[in-house]
Amino acid sequence: MASKLTIHFMPYDEISSLSGQERIKKLLKMILGDKIILLQGRLKADEEARLIEDTMVMIGHIRGFKGIELAVITPNKNITVFDQFRKGIAKMLLGDRDAMTVIGPASIVKEIKKDPSKIELFLKKV
Repeated sequence: MASKLTIHFMPYDEISSLSGQERIKKLLKMILGDKIILLQGRLKADEEARLIEDTMVMIGHIRGFKGIELAVITPNKNITVFDQFRKGIAKMLLGDRDAMTVIGPASIVKEIKKDPSKIELFLKKV
């Protein structure tokens, strides 16, 4: 029987109106459903930390759950001072949407490698 892999692209607008805890809850529900999430933008630093903390607590309490793999990809930082200023204002108003966050269950995602020109997602054989 073939395994099914689900990759869910989530526009930031899908979670922008949620509180930090609601965002984490929504992401965890999807991860527990064995989905790999491609999130437009990134979570706040405290939300990323909380997501990791929550998953660490869940290990051993939920059968087959081995944690998560998470990586954030940001665009090239070689931009002019004016562009940095403009992006700073946009970030304050809209959040950090020029990044991409990849989150997946560790039972499926073996490793996420990133470098300036690409991202590699290594999956485990089922």
